[in-house]
Amino acid sequence: MHPMSDSADTTVYKVVVNHEEQYSIWPADRDNALGWKDAGKQGTKEECLAYIKEVWTDMRPLSLRKKMEEAAKKN
Repeated sequence: MHPMSDSADTTVYKVVVNHEEQYSIWPADRDNALGWKDAGKQGTKEECLAYIKEVWTDMRPLSLRKKMEEAAKKN
């Protein structure tokens, strides 16, 4: 067994968010995928996923949340 196994993930990740306020992680050294912007958090995969779990409390896309709010106002 090698001291540095392939399972040791040393990648630095960043948290990204899209126009629907959906979150994901992306390698920090790569350009963001089209439609995604930095959310301001960078670190290990575990740190980034913990951040997403903390801030992304409503999994519904922004457009759906807005439609549901409008429907609730009409009733």
